Order: sequence, then C-alpha cells, then structure tokens
Amino acid sequence: MTHLWLRAEQRPNEDRTGLTPEGAAKLIAQGIRVTVEESRSRIIPIDGYRQAGCEIAPENTWPDAPRDAIIFGLKELPDDGTPLPHRHIMFGHAFKGQHAGRRLLERFRAGGGTLFDLEYLVDEQGRRVAAFGYWAGYAGAAVSLMAWTAQQAGETCPPVASYPNKHALLEDLAGRLDATGRARPGAIVIGALGRVGTGAADLCEAVEVTTTKWDMAETASGGPFPEILAHDIFLNCIFARPGTPVFVPASALDSNRRLTVIGDVACDPDSDYNPVPVYDAATTWDRPVTRVHDAPPLDVMAIDNLPSLLPLESSQDYAAQLLPSLLSLGQPDQGVWARARATFNDHMKEV
Repeated sequence: MTHLWLRAEQRPNEDRTGLTPEGAAKLIAQGIRVTVEESRSRIIPIDGYRQAGCEIAPENTWPDAPRDAIIFGLKELPDDGTPLPHRHIMFGHAFKGQHAGRRLLERFRAGGGTLFDLEYLVDEQGRRVAAFGYWAGYAGAAVSLMAWTAQQAGETCPPVASYPNKHALLEDLAGRLDATGRARPGAIVIGALGRVGTGAADLCEAVEVTTTKWDMAETASGGPFPEILAHDIFLNCIFARPGTPVFVPASALDSNRRLTVIGDVACDPDSDYNPVPVYDAATTWDRPVTRVHDAPPLDVMAIDNLPSLLPLESSQDYAAQLLPSLLSLGQPDQGVWARARATFNDHMKEV
C-alpha cells in the first residue's frame, strides 16, 4: 500500500499545507494510507484529518516513519546534515546551483532517498501541475501597499504576520490606506496575464487602487520604461530568465520619479537576469522592505514566501491543484512522478 506521510512544517512563519482533510479522504478512498503529523502552526486543525480517516503522528516524527513512506511537506527541512533515506515531496531549492541545495542532495546521496521537487512536478508539456503564484501576487501587492502607507507617515514598513483569511487582510489594508488621508496610489503590474500578476492586480482592485496592467507585448521593446517611474508602486510578477528586460535600472534611483515602492514578487535578486537590479537580497517578515534610496524614498519588498501570509486560501488552492497528482502516487514510475524522479537523478550526477 502506498503510504503518504504529511509532516509538520519546521520553517518559521510557515502555516500552509499541501493537503486538506478533503483531499486526504479522497486519497484514503483510493487505497492510499495517509499519516498526518500534529502541528502547532498548520492553518488547518488536526481534527479535520482525524475525521477524514488519517492516522495521526506526533509533530516532527517523520525521520522515524517506515522507510517505504513518502514524506510530504512544502518547505525545506532543517539543514542538519542527516542522511535522508525516504522519498520526499517538497520544494527542495536544490536544482539551480544553490549551496544549501547541494548539501540537501548530498544528504539524499548518503541516505539513498529521492526528492520529488514540487517545483519540477510537470505535465507532458512541461507546465507545473501546481503553483502558489496567484496568492504570492495577492500577498505581495498587499505588503507593497503597506510599505506605501508607511511612507506617508515618514516611516518604513513594519513587520508583517499571517492573516486568518483574505477578508481580514483586506480590512486591515483598507484601514491603513484610509488612515493616510491621501488618495489611493497608482500601481503598475508587469506580468499581469500570469497567475502571479493576476493575483497582484486583483488585490489592487479590491482596495480601489488604479492599476496599469502590462505583459509581454508592452515590454517587448526592451526598455527603458519611463512609464514605470510614473507610478507610485511597481509590482514585478515576471520571473527572471535570459532576455528579461531591466525594468528599473540603478540609474532610476536619482531620476525624476513618482515611484517609491517596488514589490518584487518574483524575488530573484541573485539572478544574472534580475529585472530590478537595485537591491541584492530578499527581505523578511520582520523587515519587509529594503530602502535603496532616501530622497525621494524607494523601498523594495522582496519576501520569498509571500503565500504564507494567507495560509488558508493558498493551502486550499494549491492542495486542489496538486491532488490529482497525489492520487497517482500508486504509479510512481509513471507520469508526473517519473518525470520528477528523472530530474532528481540528473542532478544527482553532479553530486
């Protein structure tokens, strides 16, 4: 019997999950054994999983799970160097030359396990079967607007925390915008036709922020793009790749601009193709922005786990997208799982 073990997340500020009780019930009906660890942070209470028929295990006991169990979590494991003998489903961040990623692969080498990286679960056309993009855009736009409201009081964006649902976020954000006593800012979203950009634009429109929507057609000229500087807020929702134009060059810092907040939702500061090369490190929940210029101010928001700010909606959305693939776990040598295993094996040749 295929055995899926849903572990508790161990990264701080991570309340999301990739499996809901409803999804677990469908897996069990398919003949898959499901174990769910207790968790102090998971947005969905353990009782729902118990009622769905899942076995319940203590928090963080996955290292002692049966060797044939498939360990499922979203974010990375503690970087403690221990060998990994299980099959793991998670975002490994290990296939793009990251130093921590190489250490992770070395742990799989030592333990004999396998990584099914969620970023590389793809269909026959190479498209990801599940992604958090929409809620990354939604939350990223919200934090960027919070940064703008803080600027109106001569401050920088205060620490952020997760919300129980999107309605609580919208209520809080609208209150901050109203408290400035100013008209709503204007925003421009680049990548507006994608899931990330759609989420960003939807958030802006929900709080009555006038939004300019650009995608590939509007950026095909390669720049420069003075229109970006004519908005209060720029939301970058395009992932860096060869050929991506530079949207805000370093020279823009001292130029005549209305722009005071960049929300780099794509958040790829280490890339050679970073389209906003005015900063060089991701920001955090405790320090949501980096101020890259003082007068006039320019703050960059670049949090790398934005969907965690809305753990309920992002979990429900992602879990629904991923469930069809989880239902096929009984055939690990076919389809999406075979492709993910092949990707892992290719990268293990370099370890």
